[in-house]
Amino acid sequence: LLSLPQQWALLALSSCSSVCCLCCLLGLLVAIGLTLGNQGRVLLAPCSIASIALGPASRECPFDPTRVYVSPGRLGMG
Repeated sequence: LLSLPQQWALLALSSCSSVCCLCCLLGLLVAIGLTLGNQGRVLLAPCSIASIALGPASRECPFDPTRVYVSPGRLGMG
């Protein structure tokens, strides 16, 4: 079995992990709520075709919605 200091350390680490998990869950719920609240309209709003000056990987449009992202493992390279 674990000694008393090890038990306290395990309790502290698991408590920190639980708090971190709850923060992530709260952030995810807020993101889902905001997305459902505006019906997903603003997710790609800066990535419209009208704003040609914005590159697909610019700050306002963090990803290219027309690109297919494939991991190397799926291509048989990994």
